[in-house]
Amino acid sequence: MGIDVSVSCNSPCQRATQPPLILVVDDNEDHLLLVRYVLECLDYAFVGETDSQAALQIAKSCHPDLILLDIMLPTMSGMEIIQCLQSDPLTQHIPVIAVTALARKEDRERMLQAGFIDYISKPYMLDELETVIQRHLSLVTARDVLA
Repeated sequence: MGIDVSVSCNSPCQRATQPPLILVVDDNEDHLLLVRYVLECLDYAFVGETDSQAALQIAKSCHPDLILLDIMLPTMSGMEIIQCLQSDPLTQHIPVIAVTALARKEDRERMLQAGFIDYISKPYMLDELETVIQRHLSLVTARDVLA
C-alpha cells in the first residue's frame, strides 16, 4: 500500500511547467512522510510507494525525474528493482539514487556498479538529501535541454 500520490501522472510534456517529480520507494511509511514534507518544502512533486511492484508501475506510467530507492525492501530488493528499471526502455533513462543503511565502501561500490547514480546513507542530514537531489536534477535538466 502506497502513500497518497500528491501529483497526477502527466506526460513529460504536460509536466514541463510543473516541479520535478520524485518517486520515493521505501517500506517505512514514517520515512516516506518525512521525505514528502522535505520535498514539498523544496517545491518538488512527490510520489511515495511502499510496494516494489507498484513502484515499478508508477515509474513506467509517471516517468519521474528522479527515484530515491531504499535498498532493503521486503518483497523485492532495491538491487532487483534497479535491474528491472534498467532493462525497460520506458524507465532505463530515469536516474536512481540508492537510499540505505548499508554504509560500507563495498556496499557503495556494489550499488554504483548496479546502476545507481548516487548513494545516500541512512540516517542522513536533510541538507545532504537536498544537495544530492539538486545535483542530479540539474543533470537531468541539462540532459533534457541537450536532447
